[in-house]
Amino acid sequence: MAGGAREVLTLQLGHFAGFVGAHWWNQQDAALCAPTGAKEPPGELCPDVLYRTGRTPHGQETYTPRLILMDLKGSLSSLKQEGGLYGDRQLDAAIAWQGKLTTHREELYPQIPGLQDLLSAEGVLSSDGIWRVKSIPNGKGPPPLTTAAAPKPFTPTEDSIRVWSDFLRVHLHPRSICMIQKYNHDGEAGRLEAFGQGESILKEPRCLEDVEDRLHFYVEECDHLQGFQILCDLHNGFSGLGAKAAELLRDEYSGRGIITWGLLPGPYSRGDPLKNIYRLLNTALGLVHMSAHSSLVCPLSLGGGLGLRPEPPVTFPHLHYDPALPFHCGAILATALDTVTAPYRLRSSPVFMAHLADMLNFSGKKVATAAATIPFPLAPGQSLPDALVQLGGAAAWTPLSACGSPSGTCCFAQSVVLRGLDRACHTSQLAPGTPLPSPLHACATGEDVLARYLQQQQPTVRSSAHLLLAPCMVAPPYPQLFSPGLSQHGLVVDGPPSGAGTCFVSLYSRGEHPSAWGPLLLLVLEPDPGRPG
Repeated sequence: MAGGAREVLTLQLGHFAGFVGAHWWNQQDAALCAPTGAKEPPGELCPDVLYRTGRTPHGQETYTPRLILMDLKGSLSSLKQEGGLYGDRQLDAAIAWQGKLTTHREELYPQIPGLQDLLSAEGVLSSDGIWRVKSIPNGKGPPPLTTAAAPKPFTPTEDSIRVWSDFLRVHLHPRSICMIQKYNHDGEAGRLEAFGQGESILKEPRCLEDVEDRLHFYVEECDHLQGFQILCDLHNGFSGLGAKAAELLRDEYSGRGIITWGLLPGPYSRGDPLKNIYRLLNTALGLVHMSAHSSLVCPLSLGGGLGLRPEPPVTFPHLHYDPALPFHCGAILATALDTVTAPYRLRSSPVFMAHLADMLNFSGKKVATAAATIPFPLAPGQSLPDALVQLGGAAAWTPLSACGSPSGTCCFAQSVVLRGLDRACHTSQLAPGTPLPSPLHACATGEDVLARYLQQQQPTVRSSAHLLLAPCMVAPPYPQLFSPGLSQHGLVVDGPPSGAGTCFVSLYSRGEHPSAWGPLLLLVLEPDPGRPG
């Protein structure tokens, strides 16, 4: 039980959703394992919103994601479908048959050397270099212990990551993974390519019953279920599966919030024209049907557009990533997702999912777009008013919904989250009597600074703003995408790289891996009701 938390059940549908989800859950795990001596006070975000406590048949207490995950045959690599905490139910089951038995066992995929040291359910590498037993929040779980040796550092490479399960460091409950055996992940035959194929999966009685059983298992143990978040591929047949899943949730759990994050990988090539037409149709049908059954839908992609004409990928002044790698794109989108979902995961005064969706909806329009500044361009010695004045308007934000630049776009409402900013930087530190550079420097709190900034930039827009101290935690195997101009905590120690605003698209490796994304600013925009289309 979540003990008063407003629980959320996550549905993760599709292979690219798996990449985003694996990074997302790794970041939740990194936040759970943050050292207690960190500057930011613990407890701003309530992990019980996303996690559940349980107990294995052997009495071991567990803390696993409240998650239902669906993917195709061949996508799990070395990960067991039943997870690694509760044992193999098939092998442990009593066999009544007394005759001769023949066992056919499929050869397992080789595990990635070095990664397994990160995947221990009992251990975590703390900031002082000691390998400690991981305890469950709120005092649950085993007491901290230490061992003599820490795992060796691991840096994933392009060749070592085949599928999302290769780098997932979080253990899952046996009822989380639901494999679709009818379609293949690899190869040219038996692929889930069309919207209608995905829709038909949940029309099959056996599959529908399986999904409903998993939903009931998680929902019935919740005390205060606030809703569901769906992470779903838009570009393939999973868009149809996601639409059908949203319809199922709306019919069975009316009144709960359903927020759908439609995920697309990076830019595509012209390649096969038929595949591009499938991608476009799946995306369009998915957005239409998901918005009909969800409280809110927001597409997330690092591509420049959703149409048939390829557009260059979005760029970030302080990130160097390869847009062709789902491992890189998934990491950036997971970072954005971890921030934009913070309002309904707060421990104190959360904004419930349904209320957030209602605020962003207007006249039945349920499709929102997202934009971000990753990381927030704060230099050492700067205050929040200094940085916001330097940032300017929406032109400085990078679009994350493949809908073009937000510059000049009118919107109806917005939800803004700024996180990872030390409290000492929230307000101006100018000496008394110094002329104020802007009205922002006169504000008494960081919340007032952010609210005043939003009101200045878009005075007619309805805004909901949150200023969090806790950064977005990252740890290996998160890829090293960071510019040399960033400190370990995400501060801009140098000026913007020469050529900022041009395309920096490359795989960049550096020795020091930042421990947290902070500060980070993310904005969700709803199109203006008077704007055509």
